[in-house]
Amino acid sequence: MELKTPLYEMHLKYHGKIVPFAGYLLPIQYEQGIIKEHMAVRTGAGLFDVSHMGEIICKGKDALNNLQKLLTNDFTGMAIGQARYSPMCNEHGGTVDDLIVYKKQDEEYFIVVNASNKDKDYQWMLDHQFGDVVFEDISSQVSQIALQGPKSQEILMKLTADIPEKYYYAIFDAKVAGISCIVSRTGYTGEDGFELYLDNEHAQTIWETLLEAGKEYGIIPCGLGARDTLRLEAGMPLYGHEMNDEINPVEIGLGFAVKMQKEDFIGKSHLPDKDSLTRKRAGLKVTGRGIIREQEEVLVNGKKIGFTTSGTHCPYLGYPAAMAILDKEYTAIGTKVTVMVRGREVEAEVVPLPFYKKSK
Repeated sequence: MELKTPLYEMHLKYHGKIVPFAGYLLPIQYEQGIIKEHMAVRTGAGLFDVSHMGEIICKGKDALNNLQKLLTNDFTGMAIGQARYSPMCNEHGGTVDDLIVYKKQDEEYFIVVNASNKDKDYQWMLDHQFGDVVFEDISSQVSQIALQGPKSQEILMKLTADIPEKYYYAIFDAKVAGISCIVSRTGYTGEDGFELYLDNEHAQTIWETLLEAGKEYGIIPCGLGARDTLRLEAGMPLYGHEMNDEINPVEIGLGFAVKMQKEDFIGKSHLPDKDSLTRKRAGLKVTGRGIIREQEEVLVNGKKIGFTTSGTHCPYLGYPAAMAILDKEYTAIGTKVTVMVRGREVEAEVVPLPFYKKSK
């Protein structure tokens, strides 16, 4: 049986089209449709229910040592309130998940994981914990609302002074419209934006308050569909598409979050360095007719050179695009390829990632 987030009634109120996703009933879109939602986030603001995401607390004298062993990034030297992105690898260097770690205080960290991997990740942490540490899954107690878009800061400023100044930072004891929240500044759309973590009982109040505050900026509620088209335009990898237990983080361009110089971490000995990669993630722009989807063969002169991992029409850019994992020698910008879409060849070319980058 699918679960409902604390905002389920809001999705019905705003005419969300509900679908099952990661064990939850969530809106794929609202009445204005995916393209309108996508454009609202690119030009003004959009509001997302991401309460299905997982939240895990890691605390104790050995909390940092556990993170260092479990994750590929380096979590030493973090300021309180700072966030760091990291893959988490299995023993073979494949990806268990990608996640964000916030330093709440010394010896206590707040970890945000993907919805579909929540239970798997938590079990992985428990199976590999050591020393004086406690991992606690608090997902069911926490609602998460994402406010994304170039006007998101102006909207939030109407409701609070507790706004993180820098990207990848959070304020843990924030008050938004008088309600206690964690306010973080990350995002999955390619735009500036914020996440509010709060007790379930206040989720509907904050949702309505944000929509009211953002009215003059064209804010609208957004569903899973726009979340996916936005992240694809922004060239952001998604677990289960660009990465999985067989795909390592280095070959999909996440080497910046893999710190080989730190002491041993799970999977380290199986991770390639950049020079020994045999395949890489690449961006494809469709130059022929058609839309590329995931898991379609990519060919050069009839030879298979890789496969697509995500693909869609990009509403803001106005053309179809896809991400793919290709043999390294075919990843040069401008390389012409064909993609097999339901038995038909669709022409494309390799272009730089991300497809879309917000103007400063």
